[in-house]
Amino acid sequence: MQIGAHVLRNNLFVAPMAGVTDRPFRQLCKRFGAGLAVSEMVTSNSLLYGSEKTRRRANHEGEVSPISVQIAGADPQMMANAARYNVERGAEIIDINMGCPAKKVCNVMAGSALLKDEPLVGRILEAVVKAVPVPVTLKIRTGWDKNNRNAVTIARIAEQSGVQLLAIHGRTRACGYSGEAEYDTIREVKQRTRLPVIANGDITTPEKARQVLEYTGADGVMIGRAAQGRPWIFREIEHYFRTGELLPPPLVSEIRAVLVEHLHELYAFYGRETGVKVARKHISWYTKGLHGSAAFRREMNQLATCEEQLAAVERFFTELEQQDQRLRYEEALVEEAA
Repeated sequence: MQIGAHVLRNNLFVAPMAGVTDRPFRQLCKRFGAGLAVSEMVTSNSLLYGSEKTRRRANHEGEVSPISVQIAGADPQMMANAARYNVERGAEIIDINMGCPAKKVCNVMAGSALLKDEPLVGRILEAVVKAVPVPVTLKIRTGWDKNNRNAVTIARIAEQSGVQLLAIHGRTRACGYSGEAEYDTIREVKQRTRLPVIANGDITTPEKARQVLEYTGADGVMIGRAAQGRPWIFREIEHYFRTGELLPPPLVSEIRAVLVEHLHELYAFYGRETGVKVARKHISWYTKGLHGSAAFRREMNQLATCEEQLAAVERFFTELEQQDQRLRYEEALVEEAA
């Protein structure tokens, strides 16, 4: 698959997720087979360019190319400036956020709230495309509610504006993340635009990825929440697409090694104090459903240092592995009370 001059490894994308798709997570997903990983959204408000959070999100040191940075905002000129700012700092693809349903984003008429104002969508896209020499992509939802699905219209605007790829989450803004994603709208968009279309929403297994591609005719799939604590999902999907066969789930020993490496990357990226806090959710995702993990996660949330976290992780996985040296992830899963 190709975006501008960038030839991707495959058609598997990591969805941009605030507070999740930082540089360590993106690098990990790429290592496990993702063709492209889009960054957390970066504000278009120039007053925040100097903030520690924005500087960190613009840090791409050592990241595997191509580097895709998502920007968010509602003012065309500010969005154009933000695109230039990030390209100057290493962005090779600019992605525009018109898909986030979060209230704090939509309340300032950014994210998926923009879908209500189609002329403004056009002005933003045109301004950003003209502002930078790199490919511009767009992430949207199917519309702002079930009675107002206008993804086809937005796709036409994007195509006319010079956008080079469109990712669509199969829910409306009003849906948030509830209910099931629908793919009929994605299918219709693909039939009525020349743009490459990436399908997103509830893609959790290799089989589901293939079903969505076949049903929608989309050019690729985008994985979000299913990759949290499970970055090897990209390896599994890539293998399934290539061979038609399912890989066995990872050994618990591999999960342990991946998690420990991820923790060290988080501590280095955020610093020890913030790194410990950020690491808690990742530890929770990696261990969710494993035997004894509910009690372990409660303990984990009380630990305040990197050393305590690492020691607790080592104890937890040592106990699991003592059951069977070749214990696999699916065999270690147990049903947990809600």
